[in-house]
Amino acid sequence: MEAQFTTLGALLGLVIAIVLIIKKVQPAYCLILGALIGGLIGGGGLVNTVNTMVSGASSMMSSILRILTSGILAGTLIKTGSAQKIAESIVNTLGESRAVTAIAIATMIICAVGVFIDISVITVAPIALAIGEKANLSKKGVLLAMIGGGKAGNILSPNPNTIAVSEAFAQDLTSVMMKNLIPAVCALAVTILLASRLVKANDSKITKADLDESGEQNLPSFLAAAAGPLFVILMLALRPLAGITIDPLIALPAGGILCAIVTGHAKDITACAEYGLSKVIGVSILLIGTGTIAGIIKASALQNDVTALLEAMHMPAFILAPLAGILMAGATASTTAGATVAAQTFSGTLLDAGVPGLSAAAMIHAGATVVDSLPHGSFFHATGGSVNMSISERMKLIPYEAMVGLTSTIAATILYLIAG
Repeated sequence: MEAQFTTLGALLGLVIAIVLIIKKVQPAYCLILGALIGGLIGGGGLVNTVNTMVSGASSMMSSILRILTSGILAGTLIKTGSAQKIAESIVNTLGESRAVTAIAIATMIICAVGVFIDISVITVAPIALAIGEKANLSKKGVLLAMIGGGKAGNILSPNPNTIAVSEAFAQDLTSVMMKNLIPAVCALAVTILLASRLVKANDSKITKADLDESGEQNLPSFLAAAAGPLFVILMLALRPLAGITIDPLIALPAGGILCAIVTGHAKDITACAEYGLSKVIGVSILLIGTGTIAGIIKASALQNDVTALLEAMHMPAFILAPLAGILMAGATASTTAGATVAAQTFSGTLLDAGVPGLSAAAMIHAGATVVDSLPHGSFFHATGGSVNMSISERMKLIPYEAMVGLTSTIAATILYLIAG
């Protein structure tokens, strides 16, 4: 398709959106305004710009519907105490001597079963802080264990970023999740290695003042807590195993309803759904804004110019996939927004270059976890707040987080080179 907007216009629109987000303006509005300005500067005219923005936002609707229904599972896991029980069981099983490993694995699993990464960290944080205080661990090491574990789980999860990437490349959600299994394990290993070194640091130890003394709720049994997520995994696995397709639109809320029933909270399903909706509505609105600027970027000459630049540098076309994920996630400070923009913009280019859709989706998805936690995004502040960490201390963790994300990205790229 012939470009309707210039590369300069598209990039300026993205830069304007980033600057406004950094200035604490509502991100969805920033992206919409950036798309409008980018389209006008890019020479598309007002009518064509608005139509392209609307078209871009419309392309997000299938992902948004699945994300909205996923809130039932996430809300139920949190409100019934199932997520906390799963995390607590893992930590108790591995013990304090393996605290870092336990914390990282617990966060990975909570995120992998469908809880958003920031909520996963917040869920595990009270347990991690209690262990950290007893073992005299540093906040940085404990938080890195949770964030790194969350990043590993995020590329395995039926979360918004995975849904958006699978939609853009027309790939089965389960296949995209499983494609990044090895990269996720690699990211987990690096997380444990780095966090194990940081927890021994002498700065910012966890104290009793950091602990949540609100008391424990009555938690379900581990089997009851795990029933919902296991049911979702089983339903999503029916397509590759038996050729039976059950869409995430059905599987995710069904798992949430089952979780509520087996944990004895059937009467609370409405409350759980409302809570879950409150957690996904923000990212759903963000994706509408993301869709507008993705539409402008996709209709610009950026794809052709980036491809030409890679050719001039004698770099293979597949490098575009991880690079796009890294840059777009860094620009938006969001795994979901970054992965979505990158996938929507460059899916056609990558497929035309002969890169298999599943591999391209995996590389973009992994790349979107490298620098997705910059200060102009909510994840940076939500995770820092979960352990009462100052902004200056939180900033020091960014290079370590990037190393975790880069590990999974390199692993995904190597897997593509080996297996295609």
